[in-house]
Amino acid sequence: MKTSRQLIRDAVIVNEGKQKKGSVLICDGRMADIFEAEIPEALLNSSAVTVYPAEGLYLLPGVIDDQVHFREPGMTYKGDIRTESRAAVAGGVTSFMDMPNTFPPAVTQEALARKFDTAGAKSLANYSFYIGATNDNIDEMLKSDFSMVCGVKMFMGSSTGNMLVDKPDSLEDIFRRIPALLAVHCEKEEIIRTNTALYREQYGEHVPVWCHPFIRSEEACYASCSQAVALARKYGTRLHVLHLSTAKETGLFDRRTPLPEKRITAEVCVHHLWFCDADYRQYGTAIKWNPAIKTAADRDGLLQALLDGAIDVVATDHAPHTWEEKQRSYFKSPSGGPLVQHSLAAMLELTHRGHITAEQVAEKMCHHPAMLFGIKERGFIRKGYWADLVLVDMRRPWTVTSGNILYKCGWSPFLGQTFHSAVLKTWVNGRLVYDDGRFDETVCGKALEFAR
Repeated sequence: MKTSRQLIRDAVIVNEGKQKKGSVLICDGRMADIFEAEIPEALLNSSAVTVYPAEGLYLLPGVIDDQVHFREPGMTYKGDIRTESRAAVAGGVTSFMDMPNTFPPAVTQEALARKFDTAGAKSLANYSFYIGATNDNIDEMLKSDFSMVCGVKMFMGSSTGNMLVDKPDSLEDIFRRIPALLAVHCEKEEIIRTNTALYREQYGEHVPVWCHPFIRSEEACYASCSQAVALARKYGTRLHVLHLSTAKETGLFDRRTPLPEKRITAEVCVHHLWFCDADYRQYGTAIKWNPAIKTAADRDGLLQALLDGAIDVVATDHAPHTWEEKQRSYFKSPSGGPLVQHSLAAMLELTHRGHITAEQVAEKMCHHPAMLFGIKERGFIRKGYWADLVLVDMRRPWTVTSGNILYKCGWSPFLGQTFHSAVLKTWVNGRLVYDDGRFDETVCGKALEFAR
């Protein structure tokens, strides 16, 4: 379908390490031109061009979130592809990669195909899906079309669902044979079980939530992460370690090699850059994640590793649960929380605090995910690329309230938080899908394509 021409005029374009004033012309879903000087009068005077004045506003590439759990199929009372992609575009996230631990899990080609079909009909954002690894589905994983499937997800520590890969022969086989990106959740299960038994002996079934980082400890994370890195080096695997939570783990990753040359990469999530263990007493199980939020020193070390190149991307691990579920006692409260609507605002809040520049936010949330996964024609503001764009007012404070939370689960760990940057508009494939509180519900995202 042809789309009318649109001109985003006189924005501060944040792209490829620079800020510069410019205008972007969108035509047929793509960025047809980028003007850094005068705009042709014929274009300004054309009735066929819709002009969006953006003086003083910041234009970034759409955020690419490489780790979400949109809960469909099987857990749609928590969230679904429609509701969570809607929240995502309101937060400036234009593309997502969804995890396989649904019900049924996406560990077969049939289950994976159903998820793609559902997203094609329901998602407002662009999408891809991981195929999940188990102890015995290597042949099924190898059938995947990795020009469309973002990667293989493997749990080396248990979390939501029952997809733990814990047989040594299976681990070796997966690292040896998978030809595409292998994304791994790293926590050593034996250490977690030992720690769980110790704290259960002390507290019974009423373990305080502040014990979570001692149960899912630095030791558990580092042991598993170092094992994954060693196996990847042994077999030359394209390894991507998800949601680092400790400063110690960052020492396992290369700070010097340019991203396009790396075979081993790492991710950090927004909550591990924002919260620390001192926050458990205020937020309780609302900030219970796997891996656990740990110390302030870990939080600061993760941010430093992000800035110096040991960590390559920022994601959310968006994982909604109902508020009733989250209010249960420690062992019964599931880990995870909703984040896609607030991830960009939270990272730009760190910009306001002087911790990271807007250019670095664009690099770690837009450019690097595109490069790391080999996503075609997205992640940058470049002529000819798909027009996935987000327009932000960096001087528009707003507070997260129950009335403006868009997640199906209806709550956020950021409830009551005031952010000083607001997403005003989001374009997906050149379609204005979000416009300052209003949605174009007719928009459907596209399946991401990977150059591999």
